[in-house]
Amino acid sequence: MTLIRRTENYPAWSNLFNEFLNHDWIDWTHRNYSDTNTTIPSVNILENQDGFKIEVAAPGLNKNDFKIEVNQGTLKISSEKQEERESEEEGKYSRKEFSYQSFSRSFNLPVTVESDKIEAKYENGILTVSIPKRDEAKPKPVRMIEIQ
Repeated sequence: MTLIRRTENYPAWSNLFNEFLNHDWIDWTHRNYSDTNTTIPSVNILENQDGFKIEVAAPGLNKNDFKIEVNQGTLKISSEKQEERESEEEGKYSRKEFSYQSFSRSFNLPVTVESDKIEAKYENGILTVSIPKRDEAKPKPVRMIEIQ
C-alpha cells in the first residue's frame, strides 16, 4: 500500500463509483487473515501539511508486542503475541490453552518523508505511527511577486 494523494473532480460520485468497480465481489481468499488465521488489523492513513499518520486498530495488545522497522523506503508494522494458560483441579485433569496471534503490514514510503524521525505511540488499543514530511515537501504559502 502506497501513501499517495488522490484528487478527483467529483469526489462523492467518483469515490462511490470507484469503490463499486474496484471491489472484488467474488473474493474467496483469506487475504484479510494472517498465517495464524487471525484478522489483520484495519488501518487509517491520514495526511496533513506536516506529514502522515497511520492508525492501526489493535486492541488487546501492549506496546511491547509491536515491532516497527524502516528498510529501504518500506515501513513494516508487525506484532506477535503468544499466551499459554494452565489450570489444574485437584490433580484429576489438566487443561492448557494456547493463544498465538501475529500480523504484518507493510507500507511504501514516499521520498518526501523523513524516515529518521518516525515516531510511534500505542494508546487505548490504537497504534499511531507519525511520519513527518521533509521541509521541502511541505506546502509553501502563496507569495506575491512585485512587478517592477
